[in-house]
Amino acid sequence: MSAVTAVSDRRRVDKRLFTIRTIATLGGLLLGYDTGVISGALPFLAKGASEGGLGLSAFQQSIVTSSLTLGAAFGAVIGGRLSDRYGRRKNIMTVAVIFLLAALGCALSPNYAVLVCFRFLLGLAVGGASATVPVYLSEMAPVAIRGTMVARNELMIVTGQLLAYSFNAFIAIMWPHAHVWRWMLVICSVPAIALWIGIHLLPESPRWLANKRRTQEMWAVLNEVRMPDEVEAEGEDIARRVEEEARIGSGAWSDFRVPWIRRITLIGIGLAALSQLTGVNGIMYYAPTILETTGLGTQAALVATIANGVVSVVAVAIGIGFLKRLPRKRMMIIGQTGVVVSLVMLGFMFLLPASVTRSYLVLLFMLTFLFSMQCFIGPTFWLMLAEMFPMRVRGLANGVAVFCNWMGNVIVAFAFPNLIAAVQGNTFFVFAVINALTLAFYARFLPETFGHTLESLERHFEERYS
Repeated sequence: MSAVTAVSDRRRVDKRLFTIRTIATLGGLLLGYDTGVISGALPFLAKGASEGGLGLSAFQQSIVTSSLTLGAAFGAVIGGRLSDRYGRRKNIMTVAVIFLLAALGCALSPNYAVLVCFRFLLGLAVGGASATVPVYLSEMAPVAIRGTMVARNELMIVTGQLLAYSFNAFIAIMWPHAHVWRWMLVICSVPAIALWIGIHLLPESPRWLANKRRTQEMWAVLNEVRMPDEVEAEGEDIARRVEEEARIGSGAWSDFRVPWIRRITLIGIGLAALSQLTGVNGIMYYAPTILETTGLGTQAALVATIANGVVSVVAVAIGIGFLKRLPRKRMMIIGQTGVVVSLVMLGFMFLLPASVTRSYLVLLFMLTFLFSMQCFIGPTFWLMLAEMFPMRVRGLANGVAVFCNWMGNVIVAFAFPNLIAAVQGNTFFVFAVINALTLAFYARFLPETFGHTLESLERHFEERYS
């Protein structure tokens, strides 16, 4: 191969992978916007009908918030299973349609009950995207850039949250009345349309195609997304692993009876659930509410919350750079240590007398918490979930783990405002203890996945946990 041909091939492959990453991660953008937008909509939903709200009580607000996360939990399991059966690409296509319909339904909801129903439906799409997009990206990516490619989805998630906070603040300032929450909720219909159109331009995962015995299509996709000298070795390794797995499993729930698959799945479930019990989404969903309890007004709290989104985006961008050279387990332990310290400091801030200074100290340690979470834990745990599970149950096992992740989210979303109301700043000490225990779990049980192909990881885990 001449140098000119090699450069041309590299440009072609890089361009194709860039297109795949850009379109697929619109699912992450939608996930981030839909989970973040509710923080700004809640103060207006609490207003009476004469002011354009629905008159929601604090309990009803927690139900509206947690209904999405409950839907996401079930959407993850259903989406994971469907992506194994019908393909990653088709599942993302379905998710895009649900995103669009549910977003419109939420924005047009005439009352509390209808809003909860459409938030649950929106959650199904959020869960389906969270279980499918990282797996699709990990299966499409060359091993050398798998970490950074999958982590781009986390970057899009926090970008979606930043956009939600920014639009919330802009709309609240420019149109402070007349159903402003409806405009906040309807905006995500635009990227949903873009995702549905764009996913038609992408290929199916070569590993899924191989698992379904569509070998010619697998080779065609590998030729699209790999350099010519990489195609044969990777394709043969995938085909060989498919044959190995065909002799020992059926790609269904019964595969969890295999000891090493059950063990790695339980570790994945622990990783997924504990990453939510950091309390990160309690802060992301209720940041304006938390800041209001320190004395800031509603509009000031909404504007201040934009800082959470900015720090999250910057932190993930930095974390993507770290993923190129730091082991995954070390990333998790560094981030978890920062989370514990930040939560302890947040608890102490609430022991200070009420003042503007205290309000901004609370915001400061919210930001250090988010930096630790989004720089080290956020991009890494989604990547590890996409890497850990064997191919024949990758969608299903990832769906189960992400189900537990979203159930942790449900617990945090429902409990956080009630804990704040009951014990104020001591809430953060409670989460600090939980996260100290999580740190011990990571140090003891978390495996390392850095620098391995997906197929070599399967063989490694099979040998280690059998």
